[in-house]
Amino acid sequence: MFTSFELPKHRAGEWQLRTRTLALGPRPLLMGIINATPDSFSDGGRFFDPAAAIARGEQLAADGADLLDIGGESTRPYAEVVDAAEEQRRTQPVIAALAAAVDVPLSIDTSKASVAAAALEAGAQIINDVTGLTGDPAMLPLAVASAAGVCAMHMRGTPQTMQDDPQYDDLVGEIHAYLAARRDALLAAGVAAERICLDPGIGFGKTHQHNIQLMANCWRLHDLGCPLLVGHSRKGFLGKLIGDKQADRTAATVGAALALAVQGVQVIRVHDVRPVREALLAMEACLAGKGDW
Repeated sequence: MFTSFELPKHRAGEWQLRTRTLALGPRPLLMGIINATPDSFSDGGRFFDPAAAIARGEQLAADGADLLDIGGESTRPYAEVVDAAEEQRRTQPVIAALAAAVDVPLSIDTSKASVAAAALEAGAQIINDVTGLTGDPAMLPLAVASAAGVCAMHMRGTPQTMQDDPQYDDLVGEIHAYLAARRDALLAAGVAAERICLDPGIGFGKTHQHNIQLMANCWRLHDLGCPLLVGHSRKGFLGKLIGDKQADRTAATVGAALALAVQGVQVIRVHDVRPVREALLAMEACLAGKGDW
């Protein structure tokens, strides 16, 4: 157990994917990020080449990733929109290769149903949609028909508009209400409750202060009854928090991951799997007062 207080009784304990079920214990699962894009904020196109993206996925799995999330369109602020054919060209070969090479579930990070369908055919288990499955009218029927695991995220606006002066009267309350509405819409459409995961959308239509406030209050979202996925890795608010926007943000990412862990967040999406995993293992052992020797 990570904390000196009990995790919420309504905290979800499993996530059903297309053909696999993930058990969600007290230690968060780690979702490794693979950006098959030329313009990611975090890695600047290092994994745009399919061979590089595949090698990256294999390395993340070796580092202890529990899931891998592959995306072919940057969702950083003001990113250019990528058409579906190009996004599919970037992601489908990577997913097909990784499905054969690693034994961890794969996720497609897309808001386009045709891209998601190709990814599922190639071996993906999860649809991870930053629009909460609202950006493409064909996405929700695909999710139902495929029985994939889904992750619905909160975002104000689009990546092209989301950072244009985002404001909230009640940040956590409004995000809670949005995620509850998306959960209910998915259920009404026929997505099974155990297949739904929710993401509060760190960095998507939030100021730096909003992000910090939201990170501190993720525990309040457990009463939605779905697993929580949080992706804070290397984001700009961490650079502001440590007082150097140009600094390496790995240590800050690790520290914030520990804060999520003690709140019972079930899945943490990160670029640097190994240091986060090692920090979680160390915290778990030290809080429990024992180690596996």
